[in-house]
Amino acid sequence: MHKMFLLSGHAKVTDMKKQIVILGYGPVGKATAQRLITQGRDVRIAQRTRPPDLPDGATFESCDVLDAKAVRETVAGASQLVVTIGFAYNGDVWRKSWPVAMANLLAACKASGIRMVFLDNLYMYGARQEPLREDMAMTDKGMKPLVRADITRMWMASEVPVAALRAPDFYGPGVTLSHLGDGGFKALARGKSISLIVHPDMPHDFAYVPDIGRAVVTLLDAPDDAFGQVWHMPCALTRTPREILGLGASFLGVKPKISGLPVWLLPVIGVFIPILHEFREMRFQLDRPYHVDSRKFAKRFWSDVTPFETGAQATAASFTQ
Repeated sequence: MHKMFLLSGHAKVTDMKKQIVILGYGPVGKATAQRLITQGRDVRIAQRTRPPDLPDGATFESCDVLDAKAVRETVAGASQLVVTIGFAYNGDVWRKSWPVAMANLLAACKASGIRMVFLDNLYMYGARQEPLREDMAMTDKGMKPLVRADITRMWMASEVPVAALRAPDFYGPGVTLSHLGDGGFKALARGKSISLIVHPDMPHDFAYVPDIGRAVVTLLDAPDDAFGQVWHMPCALTRTPREILGLGASFLGVKPKISGLPVWLLPVIGVFIPILHEFREMRFQLDRPYHVDSRKFAKRFWSDVTPFETGAQATAASFTQ
């Protein structure tokens, strides 16, 4: 979907004040803020609690995305909004929280006449054998995939200019909550055995967090015709988790011990371990090669992403500090 927008409100706000609000200060929020601050841009970080590592050059405002009034007040006066929030990895939480959050975000952006860059995932496509493309139909199966499909329909039906950047699993310096995070690069740097949920020898696309931050800024700086549509995040040439972690191991001078949890065990083990229970419906991302088609973004913007040789080394090094 690609919609045209008349953004008189956006133009007026941008002329008065070019502050960019980043709602959510996780890995991508941090990478985006760092890039914007380096460029001398005016950045305001917003989330429920003040981050202990708020960067110099950024201001902070407390905001609960589930509070419509708080979101509206936070967004007021900004030129654009970046949304990199997340909720606990629980289907019931997602079903209750994401529609409320999206409604609040859209209402606030509409009231202020501004654009939104929304960091998204790829769950809404469901189980596929071929590389994921922006024009694929959304699935009607699975709680978390359905939630992502529902909130996509919300912004697509709205009058708010939204650019959705959809990225696969993350990795990067200091990134812990990912397949290659705590149980991957961090374990490697600590000399521990690595146990993965994703099969270690299954080709799988991973996006490097600093590259995602760069892509977010690219969309912020893009003309209005880049909004009202979906963009897939470019990734380095697809490799397996074993190959990627092996690059980090070579840098650290260690021999990795890597194993993978059989996907068919998820329903059994999930009875005892809640987070694995939540992965059960997402088996389609783990039991087959997982590729993301990002030619659309590459053709319009850029594709020179960080190679795994560089990213794996930087990620491994970050966990030795």
